[in-house]
Amino acid sequence: MAGEPAGERSGLELPSPASRDPSGAVTPRPLSMAVFGDSMAVGCGVDDQSLGLVPDIARDLAEAVGRPVQWETHGRLGATIRRVRYRLLPAFARHADLVVLCAGSNDIMAGRTLTSWEDDLAASVTLAGEKGDRVVVLSSGQLYRNRRLGRALRSQVETMIDRQTEVSKRVCQEAGVCYIDATHDDVGTDREDFWGSDGFHPSEIGYRKLAACVVGKMPKRLLADLAALD
Repeated sequence: MAGEPAGERSGLELPSPASRDPSGAVTPRPLSMAVFGDSMAVGCGVDDQSLGLVPDIARDLAEAVGRPVQWETHGRLGATIRRVRYRLLPAFARHADLVVLCAGSNDIMAGRTLTSWEDDLAASVTLAGEKGDRVVVLSSGQLYRNRRLGRALRSQVETMIDRQTEVSKRVCQEAGVCYIDATHDDVGTDREDFWGSDGFHPSEIGYRKLAACVVGKMPKRLLADLAALD
């Protein structure tokens, strides 16, 4: 399994000229995005952090809202939502325009109960709301589509992810935060080039496809709100 790639865990993504304000107004300040999570958050499967999921999301988000996005990643290979709750979020001493939680796959693989998932996710969402003005929760990855796992294991993992997804939707709805189900969309996981060198995590291409899915499913009202920030 691939370890955490080298590279900076923060950066700035600029929108293309075509996506900026056509009136010629001064470029708005960058919106700040802090992402907390697991191996997908830190880009395992590629050679450098810059090729991973978070900068890809920032790049697509900058295009969608027409303003720069200052991103930073706080994650660990193998992290569960419990680590996000007790270690990663509490250590964040700043405040972001947008906080993104990216976890769940390790909770599935570790066999954590849905009750534990619900409790830790709800607490993490609450804490994330104290660390940022807006909160987005991402679903687990698409591990159940990886053919290297074998049909029986894939089926078992898929069932577990389906159940976790339903709990996550309910938690986020009750908290009034955005939940993005990016685990059930076809993003080309049947192609060999979707998976990284370890055959377990996404590749550079895979992360680009996942990021496009994530930003593409962000509610229009959220994008409009981020675009209009002072």
